[in-house]
Amino acid sequence: MTALRARAAGAIGCLAVVTLGLTACGSPPPAGPQKPSVATSAAEVGGMNALIAAARREGALRAIALPRDWANYGALINDFEKKYGIEVTVDSPDAHSEEEVDALEKGGGRATTPDVIDLGDTFARMAEVKHLLAPYKVAVYDSIPDYQKSPHGHWYNNYGGYVSIGCDANRVKPCPETFADLLKPGYKGKIALEGSPTEANSAFSSVYAAALANGGSFDDIQPGLDFFAELSRRGNFDPVESTSSAVANGRTPVSINWDFLNLGYADRLRSKGMDWHVSIPLDGSFAQYYAQAINKHARHPAAARLWEEYLFSVRGQNLRLYGYARPVLMDVMKKDGTLDKAGAARLPTVEGTPQFPTDDQLAKAQDTVDRGWAKAVSR
Repeated sequence: MTALRARAAGAIGCLAVVTLGLTACGSPPPAGPQKPSVATSAAEVGGMNALIAAARREGALRAIALPRDWANYGALINDFEKKYGIEVTVDSPDAHSEEEVDALEKGGGRATTPDVIDLGDTFARMAEVKHLLAPYKVAVYDSIPDYQKSPHGHWYNNYGGYVSIGCDANRVKPCPETFADLLKPGYKGKIALEGSPTEANSAFSSVYAAALANGGSFDDIQPGLDFFAELSRRGNFDPVESTSSAVANGRTPVSINWDFLNLGYADRLRSKGMDWHVSIPLDGSFAQYYAQAINKHARHPAAARLWEEYLFSVRGQNLRLYGYARPVLMDVMKKDGTLDKAGAARLPTVEGTPQFPTDDQLAKAQDTVDRGWAKAVSR
């Protein structure tokens, strides 16, 4: 009886404290909706409808480094704008991953600072270490493989592809299909990358693929640097950047780049009479993904969070397929029946299951490339 009375008295005491607005006894009353700028999930804003309403009030989203012909961003941006009535501005569409990190570092809260970024996950890790990113977990966060996301929600991979070799078959005969082929004398002055591997994730991954093709490993990227040094010594490597315009005008007739970009070039250039041949080299098969992240100083924080929710939605993930990119949730969507089968059928068949380097391996490889690239390709 005494114990019962004690518990009752304690309960009454707690009630009295609560009525005074204090929280000394028991748990505090649940907090209300958070501002989008500090929300770490849509639920904290008050749910998706509340997030959508807040994003529509902002009415704008600022991005960087999103070419419309890259992984179907043109269709994704158009669909997002139509669906939510939010205008998307893309600055420096051809910028590389390192430039995106620089934009966050230098931008602060200025009007031209990007709200969201899309960059290689190696550079996403760098941005997280520099405390440039806002923690936010999209609704499907738990479905994203652990090795494809930050444990704190600062970034998460959205789509990816394989390193491939693209070639203008009208001007180059035969087209190379392996890294070993690229060393042949017939390709003098013809082989290019999409930027420098010290700045661009696609170029960095190409060096990694070359390493795997030449006795290297995830722990040892040096053979990849040695390979490009040999390409340069033989005169086969052209340091000009292989952009979509450079491919279209024939400036870079052989381009080592993501399969989703090279396959996209093949589609667009066919009507102009170009036969752009695409091969995924069996001697250096390497896959990598691109991460999404939110600027912690985003001027449109609700729109930034809604953009991430959209890109990880079933519709957003399926639209990636029509740009030949592999959505990060592809296996999940296969199992639950939401994967667009027609879109998935567009992807090239690749043998085996892709393996990915660890964070430590990536950091070591990037350091090796940063220190050795300029020397490797100087003639």
